[in-house]
Amino acid sequence: MKHVGENEHLLTENTVLVDDKKDKTETIDNLIYQKPNGELLGIPLRLHIFNLARPNIDSILNDKYRNPENPRTGQKKLLSLKQYEALINSKKGFNTWLKKTGEAPVIFNDLKAEKTAAGLKKYFYSKGWFNVNTSYDVEKDSTQKASVTYKVVRGNPFYLDSITTSIASPVVDSLYRKKFKENSLIKQGQQFDELNYTKERNRLTAELRNSGLYHFGQDYIRFDIDTILPGDKVNTELIIENRAIRSEDSISRVPFKIYTVKDVNIYSDDRFENKGKPIVDSVHYNNYNLYSHEKLKYRPKALTDAIFIEKDQIFRDIDRTRTYKYLSELKAFNYPNITYIENEQDTTLTANIYLSPKKKYDLGFDFDVTQSNIQTVGFALSTGLIIRNVFRGAETLEISVLGAIGASKDAADGRDQFFDINEYGGNLRLSIPRLFVPFNTDNIIPKYMSPSTRISIGATSQRNIGLDKQTLTGAFNYNWYPSKKVTNNIDLFNVQFVKNLNTNNYFGVYQNSYDRLNQIAKNINYINSNNDLSIPNGANTFINDVLSNNTSLTPDDDSYEDINNISQRKDRLTEDNLIFSSSFNYIKDHRENLFDNDFSIFRFRVETAGNLLTNLSKTFNLNKNSNGKYEIFGVPFSQFIKTELDYVKHWDLGKKNVFAIRSYFGIAIPYGNSDNIPFAESFFAGGPNDIRAWSAYNLGPGSSLSTNEFNEANMKITLSAEQRFNLVGRFNGAIFVDAGNIWNVLDDVEDKEATFEGLNSLENIAVGSGFGIRYDFSFFILRLDVGFKTYDPSRQLGARWFKDYNFGHAVYNIGINYPF
Repeated sequence: MKHVGENEHLLTENTVLVDDKKDKTETIDNLIYQKPNGELLGIPLRLHIFNLARPNIDSILNDKYRNPENPRTGQKKLLSLKQYEALINSKKGFNTWLKKTGEAPVIFNDLKAEKTAAGLKKYFYSKGWFNVNTSYDVEKDSTQKASVTYKVVRGNPFYLDSITTSIASPVVDSLYRKKFKENSLIKQGQQFDELNYTKERNRLTAELRNSGLYHFGQDYIRFDIDTILPGDKVNTELIIENRAIRSEDSISRVPFKIYTVKDVNIYSDDRFENKGKPIVDSVHYNNYNLYSHEKLKYRPKALTDAIFIEKDQIFRDIDRTRTYKYLSELKAFNYPNITYIENEQDTTLTANIYLSPKKKYDLGFDFDVTQSNIQTVGFALSTGLIIRNVFRGAETLEISVLGAIGASKDAADGRDQFFDINEYGGNLRLSIPRLFVPFNTDNIIPKYMSPSTRISIGATSQRNIGLDKQTLTGAFNYNWYPSKKVTNNIDLFNVQFVKNLNTNNYFGVYQNSYDRLNQIAKNINYINSNNDLSIPNGANTFINDVLSNNTSLTPDDDSYEDINNISQRKDRLTEDNLIFSSSFNYIKDHRENLFDNDFSIFRFRVETAGNLLTNLSKTFNLNKNSNGKYEIFGVPFSQFIKTELDYVKHWDLGKKNVFAIRSYFGIAIPYGNSDNIPFAESFFAGGPNDIRAWSAYNLGPGSSLSTNEFNEANMKITLSAEQRFNLVGRFNGAIFVDAGNIWNVLDDVEDKEATFEGLNSLENIAVGSGFGIRYDFSFFILRLDVGFKTYDPSRQLGARWFKDYNFGHAVYNIGINYPF
């Protein structure tokens, strides 16, 4: 081992024995100050890479290029001194890369071992094992390797016995006994745990600062802990001192007092350029004083609704925190400044809130040049205008416009105009920092839940090599947060209108359907084997002839069923859609932050569509079309109910190991004015965030073996499990199993292989398994997953397991961040 000195030993293993039992938990592992080199599949790969580097590269290069007795130094005559030094440094490049990529050998260090033993003792002492003893043994061998065994003998734990208090200020003592004592985190009979004392100290500090004690801080709280020997009991005394007032040369103690808010002043335009200018506009509204260096540009209620600090109420730290949060969510101000001025004579506070408005207008542009397998070149220009405080209520209006042109591969041959692809559209979105309703909702959804309203409308027109379409969308949305972990969202209404403009190009877009149709026509000699069905007339005529029994095919033939399915799918994907829906979304997220690896997320969504339009149609006695459906603007509107349930759970197993599961169920049931679900509202399976052994839209429905480009249905079940672990450095790995499928249920699809007909249909749940490699860029994860078809329901029973379980039939998915 060329990087290990003569009297040094490479650390190869750490073992921690707690009362003679191995402890491999992450908590204990984190207490070890010196750990062996990292391994990949049991091999210290990075150590081997580091060992490839020459340890004395500088000496080698000096001897080779700076030694006047070596003829190679003659190159000096051909190069300048700067060029020559650059040449020498370039020779170190690969050696430097080996060192940076690799990992230096971990040399056993006695001081770090002693520090680890001391850390283990301190940890177990903090958990109540006051008589704990720690030691370590080092085993060194002739190959210059060392392994360390740390031994922890805990003894008996200590438990809390009596808990008494010594609280100097009468007002604090009264608050503690009446309001805070019952919920104490330190209780008689508990095993001693230092962490519980820290949590209790933080809890009491927060409670007291929210009870009017403006001057209180956690330094006033301490615990006097006394052990009763030779027993295993701990006596605890909670001590809360009086307020300390410091003068130049002394400290005096006085009892704490409860402070109330005397006045709340809001300065609405505290910009740098207004410093020193006089106040020219002031308003007294709902016990708030509003001041402005210019004419007040906000309706008073818009500002006071964002303030939780109230006149004549006791001081509460949480009111200041909520005010900061709400003002930031308005997105109308830079970070606000809130200060309190103490009035010692009457124990009151004057709250001053300084607001610095953002610019009223923000204009942005974005220009893109793109190229793809269907587009030779494309140009897109978008612009967005943000107007703040548009109606003097801190509202934000966003106006965006998009325009794009492009040339398809077919247009490049000069037969048509070059730019044969275009898209243009616009969108308006108004954000209101409150619930926009004609009645007061404070008792139902108080303002600390950050209620907001979003109203949007958008329209696009698209001409491309596909079906071409025009879309019109509109939404009226409410959003609020009952707690840090819960989000509620209501779409009071959401309108989507889609009109297809070029349905004659259907078979030009869905090539697989056309190829199947064309092949059947040749098989039954409907056309010559050297000819193809024309698009659209030839393909449409052939479908009509088959379904009208004007060919040799009969309804009992498989090819007849194929053509019937192609026809139904064509009608479905080329139909115009009008969806007028309402929905409710509920999310409960227990994740503390982005780095939390032990949490759960539950999502629930329910959506109904078409009920209002149906009732209006019946009220006004509108006529139905030939299919018995009501129409608006010549389009049958959709009517359905849709429900989705999604649950994700992560377990942190320590040492960068995480086990994650996901379960999902979704169903959309058409009724009334609809026999099926619009394509935009249906479910699909497969892809990088779903059943990864199948590509997106390529699985199902049910056990059907479909060659369609986009397979979808109105019911879906997904179950996934994934073990995530660190490989080396920023590279992480995963092994996973995904299961699920989509089915048609309670709609107009009659294919038994594609429909859900009870619990027996669960035998058609597909199973995929595989592995993945991820690279952590800190701000996002780049993910490559390889999925293998483990159980394929599209095969015959008895031939579904592991039939295409090889790299030749694997599906490779590239994604950003984790799939769930």
